[in-house]
Amino acid sequence: MPLAQIGGDGVFTKEIQRALLDGTVDVAVHSLKDLPTLPVAGLVLAAVPERGPTEDAFVSHRHGSVTALPEGATVATSSLRRKAQLLHRRPDLRLRDIRGNVETRLRKLRDEGLDALILARAGLERLGLGESITELLDPAWMLPAVGQGALGLECRADDAATRALLDQIDHRPTHRAVLAERAMLRSLGGGCQVPIGAATTGDGETLTVRGAVLSPDGRRRVEGQVEGRAADAEALGTQLAKELIAAGAGELLMM
Repeated sequence: MPLAQIGGDGVFTKEIQRALLDGTVDVAVHSLKDLPTLPVAGLVLAAVPERGPTEDAFVSHRHGSVTALPEGATVATSSLRRKAQLLHRRPDLRLRDIRGNVETRLRKLRDEGLDALILARAGLERLGLGESITELLDPAWMLPAVGQGALGLECRADDAATRALLDQIDHRPTHRAVLAERAMLRSLGGGCQVPIGAATTGDGETLTVRGAVLSPDGRRRVEGQVEGRAADAEALGTQLAKELIAAGAGELLMM
């Protein structure tokens, strides 16, 4: 079964959030691209450390780039976002779902005759597997997932001592960037069932937020960009979502 059909938003986070709320644990560390954007009463995203790399990575033993893939090549990924953007650029490709941890997917690339995999650069590098990357995909056409490359530390909202400790490792520029992306996603109403990508850059004072919504087959792509004060991060994300919907993304979100 494709990953997006397993349980919807929160499939990786609900149990640990329950443990937070009942006091079994005091801090949860999430991959932010897996953390649902709707807040959970009693919990707060207390810290976001400095973000790692956000790009998606092309991994292949046979071909040097996405452009070099022959017509009809088989590429494996479990992400609807990656599939849609790949098909938008290369509609001739054959895309296949793949499951398992990173090492399992790399083994399947070798053992199952796949032409390529698409994985997150951050995940590969954090596991010491960066040498397996063949090409880093240009975010000009392969927008990352919301929150990709970032970790989020969550705790109970009324736990002042823990919040104070976590504040010491919070990286404000990263925190603001992911707040903008998550506000965009929340305002779009999209989750793992809809291909949505985002990328945020900034200089500490301003943020530029790019976003795109695609049809699952990649044929339609609606994208936009907003820029404004970093202090207004969530408002910027909400503004971008409204502009995307006005440009036609609303129809794609109901597909």
